[in-house]
This record gives sequence, structure tokens and C-alpha cells, in this order.
Amino acid sequence: MSAAEFVDLVSLDAIRDAARRIAPFVRRTPLVPATDDGRFPGFWLKCENLQVAGAFKIRGAANMVRQLDADALRRGVITYSSGNHGQALACIAAELGVPAVIVMPSTAPSVKVDGARAYGADVVFAGTTSADRKREAERIRDERGLIMVPPFDHPWIIAGQGTLGLEILEDVPDATDIYVPVGGGGLLSGVAAAVKRIRPSTRVIGVEPEGGAKMSRSLAAGAPVTLERTASIADGLLPVRPGDLTFAHVRALVDDVVTVSDDAIAAAVRWLARESHLVVEPSGAASVAAALARPWPPASHVVAVVSGGNVAPDRFAELVKT
Repeated sequence: MSAAEFVDLVSLDAIRDAARRIAPFVRRTPLVPATDDGRFPGFWLKCENLQVAGAFKIRGAANMVRQLDADALRRGVITYSSGNHGQALACIAAELGVPAVIVMPSTAPSVKVDGARAYGADVVFAGTTSADRKREAERIRDERGLIMVPPFDHPWIIAGQGTLGLEILEDVPDATDIYVPVGGGGLLSGVAAAVKRIRPSTRVIGVEPEGGAKMSRSLAAGAPVTLERTASIADGLLPVRPGDLTFAHVRALVDDVVTVSDDAIAAAVRWLARESHLVVEPSGAASVAAALARPWPPASHVVAVVSGGNVAPDRFAELVKT
């Protein structure tokens, strides 16, 4: 990547500004030992499953909406989302009294649809892929004059997600490895943008499902690629293409992107329930699946971002059955 391209990446100052901007609307989530019996020393969980609206997405959504002018807020906001970003935007919009429209796939889990509606958002369904819902959201935006708040490929969204990286290093300043789930790449981009500016030696590893390996494929190709299809139990990690800006961040700043199987993700959901007493959706557990599968050198301090907990009780019961 050229020096000119690197200048376009989100700065540490932008992330620190975002942290101050969103502080009234988000939780500083706990970063806890993975188990309480000492069997996994040096393994930590950043519990964004306990975040407002159940996932890290409120960070980016709040950072963007808080920077819109009064006219934009009066007109209202719109996004396209498999669920968690939609809930997050609905939540911050409700907090600020802003109309919100959320375009979701027809296959969206009911717990995420109901969550967005509970905040007062208008939910519209469109197809099954991220491309389907993006097209419909753009059509509605143009028709109604709404403001688009994209799920990942925007510097304000990335800066908001990067606040999570600040918190990790404040709580575990000697972190050696940070595992981050990858959907469109906004969270991975933001965490890497924060962490690599503060502690360059810390390894940042993205984790995506085998059935949605769009970032891995893009890195191999040297440019963003669009998958023909995606399929995984990790429904929040299934965009068919990374963003242009998120790809640039990952290529410049991230040490590795790995894939995990659905079986490994389901096992991580069970492990988190049994060992850490946490309710985590499959998308949020992908990072733990990868961390548990890799050997750690002595004296490692490994952090896995547990990125969401929006899973229906009946679905969670199915996942944790042994």
C-alpha cells in the first residue's frame, strides 16, 4: 500500500474523538478472563454481547448519527443490515428522536427483526444477500430523502468500532493477539486502526466463517471480490463483499485473516456457555473458535472479541445441546 493510500485510513485521533462522542450512548463492556478456574491463563474475552442493543454495532452507528446535522436528523436515517447494525441504528435513532428505516434480509432471525422494531424502526425486507438489501435501501433513500448509515464501509463507522480497540489496550495493555470476527470488516478495521497505532507489536487477526470468506479471498486477489453466495450459522458475518475502505484497512494493518468451520463456531458457542457463562450468537463466537484452535506461545495475552449476543432462546438451546 502506498503512503498516499495509508493517509486515507482512519486516524487514532478520529477514534479517540469517537470515544468521547459516543460515551453517553454505549457501555464500556467488561474484558474478563475466559474462565474462572485458571485453566486458560492469558485468555481474555471482550464482552460486546453485553453492549447496548446486544452487539458492538452501536459504537459505529452512534458515532455517525451524532455527526449528522439537524436537517439530516429531521429527514431520518436508513441502513441495510443482517440484524445487529440495524438494531444499533434503530436504538440510537430512538434515543435521539430520529426516524429510522432498516432493510433486512428475508432470512433475518426474528430476534433481530423484533429488536429493531422494538426501538420503533420501520423494518423492510429485501432478498437474502447484502447486495439485495443495499439496492433496496438505496432505492428507499433516494425516494424518501433519507440519510444512509452504512453498516461498515464508512470512516465514521470504522472510527466508532475502533473505540473497542482503545478499551482492549487500556484493560490489557500487553495484549499479544486480538481475534476479531469479520463480516464487512468495519470492526476489524477499527480495532486494527486503534491497536496498531498504539501497540504495533500486537497481532490483530480477523476471523470469518468458511462459508463467507470474502475478506480472505479479497486479500488473496489483491482487491475486493464478490462471492457468488455465502452460507453459515454465523448470519452476521455474511456480506458477499468487503467494503473498499475496510479492505484497505485490513490489507494495511491486519496481521492475518483466518477461517473457521460452522462446527467450530457451534462448539465455541457451547464452550462460552459452559466455561464463561455467556450467551453468545454464532457470529460473536467465531473469534473464540479461532483462538481456541491455535497454539499460543508462553506468556501470551490473547483477547477474543465476543461481538454479539442476539440469539433467540430456542436457537441458543439448540446450539448448546451436547
